[in-house]
Formats: sequence, structure tokens, C-alpha cells
Amino acid sequence: MALDILQSVEIIETMENYIESIRPHESIRHNLDIAYKIENQSIIIYEIRPLYLKPGKYIDSRVAKTTYVHTQKVWKIYWLRASGKWESYTPVPEVKTLNEFLEVIDDDSRGTFWG
Repeated sequence: MALDILQSVEIIETMENYIESIRPHESIRHNLDIAYKIENQSIIIYEIRPLYLKPGKYIDSRVAKTTYVHTQKVWKIYWLRASGKWESYTPVPEVKTLNEFLEVIDDDSRGTFWG
């Protein structure tokens, strides 16, 4: 089930503020930028980088994912394996709020997300 409109407005505001706070300086955003997208009940944070030897082409590298589970009222946290599959982040598999999710990925001492 997709997120409802009230949740979406709150999510967009939270994510826009977060992304703006961590984006690289404007002068290097052509080499590295950070963005997010909402897909159904999930939010995916990703990096945008130029594709090697293909000027004007860019690649999105997914960094972290959280999925809201309505029945449990929690956000599940995932990291992307080298195989391209999302896996539960075992140190903190779920949190109650979106802000807690953002704190988890910022405080990642293992380098799992931004490694």
C-alpha cells in the first residue's frame, strides 16, 4: 500500500531538509550529488555520479532504503549488497520515525551505507 497524502507531505519535507543538509557544495555537484526518491511505501537515498568515459551520462548508486510497514508502524532499514539486493540492516533493523532512520544512516560506524 502506498503512503497516504499526509504522510507524503511530511516525508517530502523531512527528506528535502535532510538531503539539502548533506549535499556536496554546489561547485562539485556535477561530479557527485545526493538525492532521494519515494517508491510506494519506501524511500531510497542515492548518489548521482557521472558515468566514466561517457560525458553527460550519469549513474545512480543506491545508498540506503527504508520501508514503512503500516501494520507495525515502523520503518524497516535496508542496505544494498554488492549483488544488488537489499538486506536488512542488522545493527538497527527498524525504527519508529523517519528522523530515526536518517540518524542511523548518519551514525553508521561500519560504513555500510556511505562506505
